[in-house]
Amino acid sequence: MKKLTTLFAATALATLMAGAAWSKTFVYCSEGSPEGFDPGLFTAGTTFDAAAHTAYNRLLEFKKGTTETEPGLAESWTISDDGLEYTFKLRPGVKFQTTEYFTPSRDFNADDVIFSLERQWKSDHPWHGYVTGGSWEYFSGMGLPEVLESIEKVDDMTVKIKLKRREAPFLANLAMPFASIMSKEYADKLQAEGKMNQLNQMPLGTGPFAFVAYQQDAVIRYKAHPDYWGGKQKIDDLVFSITTDAAVRFQKLKAGECHLMPYPNAADVEAMKADPNLKVMEQAGLNVAYLAYNTTQPPFDKVEVRKALNKAINKQAVVDAVFQGQATPATNPIPPTMWSYNDAIEDDTYEPEVAKKMLEDAGVKDLSMKLWAMPVARPYMLNARRAAELMQADFAKIGVNVEIVSYEWAEYLEKSKAKDRDGAVILGWTGDNGDPDNFLDTLLGCDAVGGNNRAQWCNKEFDDLVTKAKETSDVAERTKLYEQAQVVFKREAPWATIDHSLSIVPMRKNVEGFVQSPLGDFAFDGVDIVE
Repeated sequence: MKKLTTLFAATALATLMAGAAWSKTFVYCSEGSPEGFDPGLFTAGTTFDAAAHTAYNRLLEFKKGTTETEPGLAESWTISDDGLEYTFKLRPGVKFQTTEYFTPSRDFNADDVIFSLERQWKSDHPWHGYVTGGSWEYFSGMGLPEVLESIEKVDDMTVKIKLKRREAPFLANLAMPFASIMSKEYADKLQAEGKMNQLNQMPLGTGPFAFVAYQQDAVIRYKAHPDYWGGKQKIDDLVFSITTDAAVRFQKLKAGECHLMPYPNAADVEAMKADPNLKVMEQAGLNVAYLAYNTTQPPFDKVEVRKALNKAINKQAVVDAVFQGQATPATNPIPPTMWSYNDAIEDDTYEPEVAKKMLEDAGVKDLSMKLWAMPVARPYMLNARRAAELMQADFAKIGVNVEIVSYEWAEYLEKSKAKDRDGAVILGWTGDNGDPDNFLDTLLGCDAVGGNNRAQWCNKEFDDLVTKAKETSDVAERTKLYEQAQVVFKREAPWATIDHSLSIVPMRKNVEGFVQSPLGDFAFDGVDIVE
């Protein structure tokens, strides 16, 4: 797809806004472009907002504004006494979207569930490697290939999933974007026509909005799904106006060119609150930002070096400069609002002279390193370039020379997974299901090395603790295990934990029905514009 020029993109958006006179059009000033439109292939929130929360549904969904699960495409389920068998009764009468490129001939059924999960699980599945270089990062990183025993079709409206071991977060995991349900019928058609890549370019699901078109790096268009099982949406058309600069997003919001925006500059928040045409939602974010060392590469393979660098970072200065009071320095790899947070752990103190001596004692002199800075704003890191510059100055004080590097967002995410990646990478995470496992195992478990585990850190003591925690449903026991895992993490220092931020969402005053998600999602089902 050819990129639009800035002028053409602006003209297209103006045309869409003018159309609101005859159809209700909601414009979201998105912060970036999606990596693709198949939620199973990716982990970025930008991509999930553009696909998983528009075109698709899952067996379970998260209740609006919470991390509690509720029925989605499965209207009910039962769990065997041993916790190893989950039987899902599927919702009858659910319609797939009809688009210009596909007209379904049947309703949603068990075949779609089995296709959607087995393509990520079984290496011999015809759809397992349909995108060149693509991987089922979430599915694999959470250890599901080792957990699943079988997925069986009991009848058209019943699916039974058997596990090899107990998995306490399993139901919550099925409510996450990677478990979105695709149309097997659509996939079969694409396969027969030799157009399998189209599944990642032209999505089709059961969700509230049907995909219309994507003009790369400019505009994504959707229309309300008229036969949506949850009821047709109040807005007729949904537009993602891709606007990477937060200041430009704010100007568009003030001018009425978009109705809602994510990730404002910290310096603009007070002006937003003072604008009579706007309203601002905010809540503590279920997130963490971090600097991940590649623990397999010298000298970052030495814990003494990692701990020395951590003591050289003035985290409070980074937080003050980037967030201006809208974040706090992070101690642990999970946010303090999450159950099992270990508040007995003490954070690294900022002591550059001590850090310099620690490097000398570790035999490290004249260290040069690369520091990767994200090119986009995320809730946990509004300005990675500024944070990197501050860390660069901090490291210079202890004799470490830093080169700041960056890439386009999709490339950044892909390159930072490499096991031989150099230096340290700024990244972060907003929880996907409210469970500590979604941070500790997903980001730091051995199964996630080469994927979400950007530190490439595999520690048996830590991994055994988080694995054991998943295998019990006793919350008190899980809490103890996760608290111990956080002690190991802090001792071994695969990351420098940076911050936990507030989640701030500004919008036009006439927007109703938007519910802020603790998971950082931007979903527009139930949203209306009231004149």
